Formats: sequence, C-alpha cells, structure tokens
Amino acid sequence: MHQEIILSREVTAVQIPSGDSVVLPLGTPVYITQRLGGTFTVATSQGLARISSTDADALGVDPEEEQRKQDQAVRIKDAPLEDQIWDQLKYVYDPEIPVDIVNLGLVYDCGLEEIDGQTVAAVKMTLTAPGCGMGPVIAADAQARIMTIDGIDDARVDLVWDPAWNQDMISEEGKMKLGMI
Repeated sequence: MHQEIILSREVTAVQIPSGDSVVLPLGTPVYITQRLGGTFTVATSQGLARISSTDADALGVDPEEEQRKQDQAVRIKDAPLEDQIWDQLKYVYDPEIPVDIVNLGLVYDCGLEEIDGQTVAAVKMTLTAPGCGMGPVIAADAQARIMTIDGIDDARVDLVWDPAWNQDMISEEGKMKLGMI
C-alpha cells in the first residue's frame, strides 16, 4: 500500500465523498490507501476514489487470488442465515474509515422476512454523517454482500437516521482499529 500504481486500463470509479461516478484513464497514477471489503480506495491527483473489485486487475491485483482470500475468510455456511448476514456485513466498509460498518456501529438492525415464499434479508443501517454521498454506494455494497449467501432470495438495506450515529456506537474492536483505546 501507499506505493504508486499506474492504471493498466481505464476504470470507472466512485468519487469520494460525493459518490459521483468518475472515469480514471489508462496510465493514471494512483495510490491504494485502503483495501477492504473487496474494494480499493485510491488517492489520485483529483482526490479519493473507490475502485470496485471487478477492476482490481487495472491495479495489478489478481482478482482470483483476492476472491480466494475472501471466500476462505467467509466460510460459515452452516451458521444460521442471520449470523451469515452479520458476517457478510463485516466485509463492507466506509471508504474513508478502515473499520467495517458493523464495528463502526452503523448497522442498527438485521433480520429475515418471508415474503411470498422468499427469504428476504432486512437491514437498517445509518451513516456517520447524513450528507455522505457514499451512502447509496455503501448500502449497495451491503446488499451485494448479503446476496452472496445461499438461502437469501432478496436483500433490502434501508438507510435510517434515527437514532443519530455517534462515536459511542463503535465497538471495542472498532475503537482499537481506530486507535481510540
């Protein structure tokens, strides 16, 4: 991390913190500042951007090896579905904070519903700041991670603002990662 990488091809990324789509041309120099949850936060001359795992090859990262690491870390197939959902949510990160959304205290509720014979995961989560442009992107990441679970037919991730998030909601593990304790 923190070594200059030259993009080997054009990449569509998400600008941080606005959440706007941006195209990073072939040959753009970037620095990986965070590599969590299968996505990459990179520093460019125009600011921070998030690159999806599907474009990892443009960074010189072997996507198959990255996937193998993730698959190995997520081997809890025999656990109850709700536990599997919580586990998957631990692979979703705010691209500006190196702590997953569960340990940040952003996930308020996680449950299962049966709707028309389908198993639907229902998650209520918040953000560290209501104006964060990355909110829909983080929620979509959460939904995508949940949808990888066998037995889940659909996932609904709702952003909520009550109660308002505060630093007291960060888990002990999260506080340790952030150097708060």
